[in-house]
Amino acid sequence: MLKTAVVILNWNGRTFLEKFLGNVISYSTSPACRVFVADNGSTDGSADLIRSGFPQVKLIELDRNYGFAEGYNLALAGIDAEYFILLNSDIEVTEGWAMKLTSFMDNHPEVAACQPKILAFDNRQKFEYAGAAGGYIDKFGYPFCRGRIFDITETDAGQYDSVTEVFWTSGACMIVRSDAWKKCRGLDPSFFAHMEEIDLCWRMRLLGYRLYFTPDAAVYHVGGGALPYNSPFKTYLNFRNNLFLLYKNLPVNKLHGTLLKRKLLDALSAVFFLFKGQPRNIGSIWKAHMDYYKAVVALKKERALTERVSEENASSRVLNKSIVFEFYVKRNRTFDRLKKYFPVKE
Repeated sequence: MLKTAVVILNWNGRTFLEKFLGNVISYSTSPACRVFVADNGSTDGSADLIRSGFPQVKLIELDRNYGFAEGYNLALAGIDAEYFILLNSDIEVTEGWAMKLTSFMDNHPEVAACQPKILAFDNRQKFEYAGAAGGYIDKFGYPFCRGRIFDITETDAGQYDSVTEVFWTSGACMIVRSDAWKKCRGLDPSFFAHMEEIDLCWRMRLLGYRLYFTPDAAVYHVGGGALPYNSPFKTYLNFRNNLFLLYKNLPVNKLHGTLLKRKLLDALSAVFFLFKGQPRNIGSIWKAHMDYYKAVVALKKERALTERVSEENASSRVLNKSIVFEFYVKRNRTFDRLKKYFPVKE
């Protein structure tokens, strides 16, 4: 068995592979670590580039674009390794990054997944949107991070340079224990892309695993490589998948009340997009809710795990308040102003 498999899921990301893959190989490859690229049916010559330019990389070719979730499920099913590192193609890694993540997992057998510090490639002093210094959710399922709340990203001044338990780790770059991945059946393909890693982390926590951030390793993320942050399709996925996330994982006593309040908040988001002159995003929210209702029957089958385990396993890193209210009304726009709400000390 291989110790660590670094797996890049690629879809039409040839430009990023040309820019960053050599760096990944240089800083990751060892007798205990191998780099894989799983190509999600790209049409830009990505697979040809790997074959001709990076023969030391193991290429896994999928016949079409299965999305982030099922693409990784299919790729990892054929890899025998103790640890999987999920890595976006638009990330620049740093020397020793993979070894530091692997060492952390070796020393913390109770941990299912861990992420490094994720900084912005174009502004290297700032945290990057997709993960920053570890992820959390509020009581209505809104995700945020140490170092990033909504669209506000902080400058990294060492304020989060502590090993910290978090609610979720970023799919942009995270190391996962393979036996935990298999026990949780990997990512949920119904998500296609976005928030699928939060769903996986929530399920891991329900089973008693822990998730961590370590500042010892750092990477630089371009962000929005496969789908721009302002895309209406991204808006659709985020709103639909957030409803999926809540329905699948909330305890019974909180399910219906939380979903009702979340739907009202989504209606407020639609009004916000109206004032911003973004009618396509309003349509995305409407479609997200309609498709959620169509999926409820299938999602009921996925609630079996939630109803068998204790909520206590999962709830310790949930902000038991509304991040929308904290951010927009109380003006608490950085994570350090929210730390007082968490029962576990940083």
